[in-house]
Amino acid sequence: MPSAKILSEKQAYVADLKAKFESAVSGCVVAYGGINVENDTKLRKELREAGVDYMVVKNTMLRLAVKGTSLEALAEQFKGDTAIAFAHEEDPMSAARILCKVADADKSKRFTVKGGFCDGQVLDAAGVKSLSTMPNREGLLSMLAGSLNGIIGGLAVAIQGIVDKQEETPAA
Repeated sequence: MPSAKILSEKQAYVADLKAKFESAVSGCVVAYGGINVENDTKLRKELREAGVDYMVVKNTMLRLAVKGTSLEALAEQFKGDTAIAFAHEEDPMSAARILCKVADADKSKRFTVKGGFCDGQVLDAAGVKSLSTMPNREGLLSMLAGSLNGIIGGLAVAIQGIVDKQEETPAA
């Protein structure tokens, strides 16, 4: 039985993890085995620059953190060597994008994406992979602007056609 001090520290750690799950927009669970120190350092730097919280956590702590939440089904993915990344409002897809890129580049196939979550929904590895292919906020906004520009351009051409047709027909 752990001492009261150790138990209270673990409870505080689990509460902190639970707060991270609640504040994150999305997250990824990965098996980090097979990644060397050099690549891990590069990965952590890239994630930090993207505003993603990445950490290796004991599976028991993760299970306790998601217990009783909408993400409780995520506990099935907490087996073996586990790291978790939390993405926030700035770019919700950043964690999935970066971690899937690293998993695809891993020749040993030991660094794998196990699953994740987005907006309170638990995702499997395929769901995280599809999430990683989505463009970021700026990309989505530029696609929307392009679509609106096309619609407005089409409207302008149609109005100009009406004006030209009225000029051709003589007034009675």
